[in-house]
Amino acid sequence: MRVKKSASQEEWLGSPRDFLVEEHIADTMTSAHWHDHIEINLLREGSMTYLFNGKQEHVDAGRLVLFWAAIPHQTIVVTPQSPLVCVYIPLSDFLAMPIDATARQQILQGAFLHEHNPVDGASLSSIRWVEEWRNGDHARRQLVADEVALRVRRLILDHADAGVTRRAATALAGPSIRYAQAVTEIISKRYRESLALSAIAKLAGVHPTTANRAFRDILGISVMDYLTRFRLSRAMQRLAQTDDPILEIALDCGFGSSARFYAVFKHHTRDTPRQFRATMRLRLDRA
Repeated sequence: MRVKKSASQEEWLGSPRDFLVEEHIADTMTSAHWHDHIEINLLREGSMTYLFNGKQEHVDAGRLVLFWAAIPHQTIVVTPQSPLVCVYIPLSDFLAMPIDATARQQILQGAFLHEHNPVDGASLSSIRWVEEWRNGDHARRQLVADEVALRVRRLILDHADAGVTRRAATALAGPSIRYAQAVTEIISKRYRESLALSAIAKLAGVHPTTANRAFRDILGISVMDYLTRFRLSRAMQRLAQTDDPILEIALDCGFGSSARFYAVFKHHTRDTPRQFRATMRLRLDRA
């Protein structure tokens, strides 16, 4: 696993083509981060709250949660000394799973899935995943990946049966959190448009300086950095899942031109959009 930090405090987790299982003690994040995996969290004890896609998402011990980590996310409240198991699934592996298409689309559009009915022995299973991923041979590691895929399919099937819903947000005090939530909600709805900081702040009913300060305080990046990353997450989805022309994707996702899109995509992912699409297709063909 490799983490890279830029001046804007972006963080990258390994390669978007790597499956990974790890365990650590959950803690609050000083800034938002992102990586191009589907992420699974299972808290073994305690609870925590994410700021994700403009919502506060509460995570309880023993209940699996799943989200697309290309959308910037940050833990803002954590019970001390809470052991957390994290599984990172490459986007191509996730797209290859035989799951409900509507549910998959909602996840890639920013849904945060909670396990409504915890599986008996889930905590013990997650401990075994960590141990076998750390110390197991290829066969054991493949078994872990297969078990994780089954849990993901069950979680998504349960949500598809009930309709994908989100747990009610837990209210936290502080104007900065409210401002950050307002801005991220606007970006999620209007990212296709040509947006300047002043326009976003006006729509949120906040002064631009206040909005940017609040955003940096809560997410660790500027409003415009967040907007760029959100647009990239939408573009990655389209590149992986459709045959839409790259220029069409660039314009639909708010980049203004193919040249601007290529430059931003290459800077953030180290691949061109064409290379990213080809890699995703190759992985899917092999799955």
